[in-house]
Amino acid sequence: MAERLRCLYKRLFEVRLLHHYWLDQGIAIFDHDPYFDQKKKETRLQTYDIRSFLAITPTERTAKALKGCGCLFKESASGFLIITTNQVPITADTVFEFIVTVKDPAFFIYTALTLRPQAIYELYHQAENKTYRYKENVAVFSNVTGASRGNGLSRSLFLSREIPVIAGNDLVEFLILKSSSVYQLTSDQPAALQQKIDKAIDLPVFVNQDDVPVLVPPASLAGVPSRGIMLTDDLPDNLFAIIRLSAVRNNDSDFSFIDNNGYAKSAPPVFQIHYKNRSTFWHYINKNSPSSPDIEPKSLPLTFFGNAGKRQKPSQEMVKAQMSDKKVTQLFSEIFV
Repeated sequence: MAERLRCLYKRLFEVRLLHHYWLDQGIAIFDHDPYFDQKKKETRLQTYDIRSFLAITPTERTAKALKGCGCLFKESASGFLIITTNQVPITADTVFEFIVTVKDPAFFIYTALTLRPQAIYELYHQAENKTYRYKENVAVFSNVTGASRGNGLSRSLFLSREIPVIAGNDLVEFLILKSSSVYQLTSDQPAALQQKIDKAIDLPVFVNQDDVPVLVPPASLAGVPSRGIMLTDDLPDNLFAIIRLSAVRNNDSDFSFIDNNGYAKSAPPVFQIHYKNRSTFWHYINKNSPSSPDIEPKSLPLTFFGNAGKRQKPSQEMVKAQMSDKKVTQLFSEIFV
């Protein structure tokens, strides 16, 4: 009689990437608005699939590490999960990296913070006789630096850093914390206009400007962008973001994905990344007098479902930047009526 080997897999951790353009209902935010009862949340998630606009893959090094640990990478409609047989312990210094790339060109139109360029810099360092490659404005999401909301069983673990207070060089669409609430800039600093979203405790920790690491180049290497990542052989040029997960977070065990023995925890962590949908000022343009648009008094969120305004909503593609010298004074959508 032939032998049969059974491997029982269990979840090591899960990562969910939730984009509010596809989840919110007009001004109703998916996570906490009373409009979204449990039934409506479940119904909305049935229509949601990030694989239509983003792709996530483990780096080559991570793929080998997962195989060595007896783990499998599995895609899902909301992100991905890692499952394990729990037969091979995972060391505390293990780090898994996953590459996020964009599949849908419109993603850069309906997603906040995508005005920032992601140029690649190739810089020769004479002291080392070596060329460094950097890509600016690439976010790195990590369970070592991520923030949380709530307590106990209702605690949510986010891979974005905590939303910061305002800085003098902040740009349009940056998120800031002020008086325990989240605001979004609707123009560039200095003297940026701000619009309140809601109390921070009621919102997810959205992807924000502090998710892009500050670059510290080798001494005497000039021309390095202020924020971004250094490209290595394991990271493709077309990456949009990196998800970097460490087995252990020393100052917060909820963010660790192994127990003290190196195996999957009895309650595996679920990590979240929340992309905020873009908000714009809606310009209603009469085709007979296009020079005098009727402008909504405040910026409104763009959503696939519902309508944040009381009149016709803009199409997904119509987003423009109003400039004064080099400063963005307003992001707007044109609606021809």
